[in-house]
Amino acid sequence: MRNFDYHRATSLQDAARHLGAHEGWQVLAGGTTMVDLVKLDVMKPTGLVDISGIPEMQGMQVGPSSIRFGALARMADVGDDATLRSACPALSESLWKAASPQLRNTARLGGNVLQQTRCPYYRDTSYACNKREPDSGCAALDGGRTHLHAILGGSKQCVAMYPGDWAQALIAFDAVVTVVSTTGVRRIPFANLHRLPGDSPEIETTLKRGEIIAMIEVPVVPAMKGSHYLKARDRESYAFAAASAAVGLALDGNRVSDARIALGGVAAKPWRASAAEAVLKGQVFSEALAREAGRAAFANATPLKDSAYKIALGADVVAGALMTAHQRAKG
Repeated sequence: MRNFDYHRATSLQDAARHLGAHEGWQVLAGGTTMVDLVKLDVMKPTGLVDISGIPEMQGMQVGPSSIRFGALARMADVGDDATLRSACPALSESLWKAASPQLRNTARLGGNVLQQTRCPYYRDTSYACNKREPDSGCAALDGGRTHLHAILGGSKQCVAMYPGDWAQALIAFDAVVTVVSTTGVRRIPFANLHRLPGDSPEIETTLKRGEIIAMIEVPVVPAMKGSHYLKARDRESYAFAAASAAVGLALDGNRVSDARIALGGVAAKPWRASAAEAVLKGQVFSEALAREAGRAAFANATPLKDSAYKIALGADVVAGALMTAHQRAKG
């Protein structure tokens, strides 16, 4: 591990000032990703701003019109909250299915949505990786194994998969992120927070230098009650998704009045499946319709040599999640 400086922030303003004034510094919260990547020499910060003790970034609030999450709220506390489970099962399920209990007791929500890919070529510095070192090449595309890689949103420079779970529920329900810096406060639709790799895979988000995620807000909509997060993975106890789906349904009689579908384990960033939602809206729900929506979600997938299995698996996951969501939407 390389030497680095350390500053423990006493307030959000203190953290923003320190981060903005020092080039090469990074934010440290739970540290469940950052510490690993620093040890692996994948990330090389010159300093860390520890924000874990800032009180105004803690906690959550479930209100009648929105649900607000402090960026430093712990995954375990939020995922296990009974009020959230009732208000939006998908938001709760996507947290407690995301990691082991030890990690969920430490990891924070703001860091969770910014976690780095688990692409083995990114995390092993002996391999070429355009995300880690621009213009160095991509070992996955240059004959490597690609069973863990994206089939949606990849580019000729990078096919790394976004690994998170909670982000799928956030993008499905139109979350908004509040970020703070020395220049002020900015609100970013969650759908605009992450970038596709394109020709610059090393630039992963639209955050500007010195900006810190302070809060995440999700508007309350009827489809939240009829929601579900379903995750297919190699090990049920704890593994990243091979394919997952965060879905929500609202019904008007027997017809679908609103549909929310987001995909995980298959894309370069949190992925909203708008075409699949369109299949459902205004239609009488059935298993056949759910399966049609699942196929529509992957109509534009571009599998690599080892990842074609994700298309059929992902379509089944979407259909299965919708079947559970429909039962919940019926009440």
